[in-house]
Amino acid sequence: MIKYTALLALAVVIMTIYSGLYLLKNNEDSSKAKIKKALKINLFTFVPLMLMIMVLILPSTSKAAGEAAAATATASDGLKYIGAALSTGLATIGTGYAVGTVGSAALGAISEDQSILGRTIIFVGLAEGIAIFGVIISILILYA
Repeated sequence: MIKYTALLALAVVIMTIYSGLYLLKNNEDSSKAKIKKALKINLFTFVPLMLMIMVLILPSTSKAAGEAAAATATASDGLKYIGAALSTGLATIGTGYAVGTVGSAALGAISEDQSILGRTIIFVGLAEGIAIFGVIISILILYA
């Protein structure tokens, strides 16, 4: 059952990619309404399939993992994983915001003066560093 559901989800992903490429190439409508409709249809089929896969897979894996780690699990282990997830997740959200802001400003500056391309790339790279710091903190939380 799990194999068939996973294959069906893979087929939905492949159909999404193919239909998106097809509509981008052959769509004469400038409003992209067909593309939005196709993506909505694919989204509303892919998400329930993924939820079905999780419902089918998680009980068996959690039971096996629960039996092995039941004796050694403590509350601090759970908090450690939550802290690691929060540090990585919030750092990547901050990175996305920073890169969006800095990148759009850099593109505007480059459009006026192309000689400052190197300096603007440095600022975008500095914004990307926020995510790296979040991952480093997560590694320190998990393994220290």
